Amino acid sequence: MRARRWDFISAHAAEFGIQRLCEVLGVARSGYYAWQAGARARTERAAAEAALVHEIRQVHRETRGAYGVPRVHAELRAQGRVVNRKRIARLMCEHGIIGRAE
Repeated sequence: MRARRWDFISAHAAEFGIQRLCEVLGVARSGYYAWQAGARARTERAAAEAALVHEIRQVHRETRGAYGVPRVHAELRAQGRVVNRKRIARLMCEHGIIGRAE
């Protein structure tokens, strides 16, 4: 929800000014500037997650859709990729990658 406020402030800052927009929306200017400073980190994280999703899809495809979260995690670890199991679970859920239950 807050990210939308920050996006709105960024889009209309030239027209109304950051201070006025922050006052109207009831947010701190320091919060806006902190959000703006983290933009690069968010972009890098999104790129890293896209690469990880590609790797997950590759493992999932190689196993003909049989592997779920635990086995995908184990396979990535075996390949030398250190990543949290819960992160894999979240990404698989977000992208509709589901292991086959037999």
